[in-house]
Amino acid sequence: MQLRLGCRLSFDLPAPTPMILLLNVHYSRASDLVRPDLLVTEPAVPVEAYRDGFGNWCNRLVAPAGGMVVSTDGIIRDAGTPDPVDRLAGQTPVEQMPVELLNFLLPSRYCESDVLSDFAWERFGSGPQGWDRVQAICDFVHDHVSFGYEHSRPTRTAVETLNEAVGVCRDFAHLAVALCRCLNIPARYCTGYVSDIGQPPPYAPMDFAAWMEVHLGGKWWVFDPRNNDIRRGRVLIARGRDAADVPLTHSFGKHELKDFKVWIDRSDDGAAAFDEPVRPI
Repeated sequence: MQLRLGCRLSFDLPAPTPMILLLNVHYSRASDLVRPDLLVTEPAVPVEAYRDGFGNWCNRLVAPAGGMVVSTDGIIRDAGTPDPVDRLAGQTPVEQMPVELLNFLLPSRYCESDVLSDFAWERFGSGPQGWDRVQAICDFVHDHVSFGYEHSRPTRTAVETLNEAVGVCRDFAHLAVALCRCLNIPARYCTGYVSDIGQPPPYAPMDFAAWMEVHLGGKWWVFDPRNNDIRRGRVLIARGRDAADVPLTHSFGKHELKDFKVWIDRSDDGAAAFDEPVRPI
């Protein structure tokens, strides 16, 4: 199937302001793009594209004073398959991990795994390991934290999410990432699109989503503590240690977000067959 995806963000800026935008589909899905989701600005300004240290596509520009709109709109091929599951995927001992995984075991700006270590081991340390341990963490976060946009706060950390028990999808992801790291499971924060394909209506207004990837059995796997189910039409934009590494927009000066719209919908006419059972691989 094909999915049309994109976003439109409107800003008001009191002065010319440098910005970095992470709004494009991740390079790992580049070959699936039927129509690239190129960044467009209104008014037109020079845009410098580059890859950051995590391999994410970034756009650098100077937004003019006054109003500016940035948008993307692309079409991507997607198999429509659900997030893979392998309940037999196990943990790798820290001393046997490739060195590139170790960074995803350490505390980070929003994921204070050092502070949460005692809580994590007390709650999950005597239970199952591997896949079932990560799922137990997702079950806990999903049940413990109440979702609501009225609870959004860009500076909330994993510890604060645990204590306040409210948040948005990034808070769910930060808490789950931190708890996994406490238990020596490499975990990284992801942001992107998650479609409503295969989900029962009514549908909430579309937004960018946050989830996590954990390393089990020699592979990275998707876990989504906010939704805590298996989704189709998940398209990655960026991944890093936490949201500090992959903000959708970062400005080096004052700005106000005036309007915000996100979409991901089927763009073909083929009938969807999404009622087959989901089986572990």
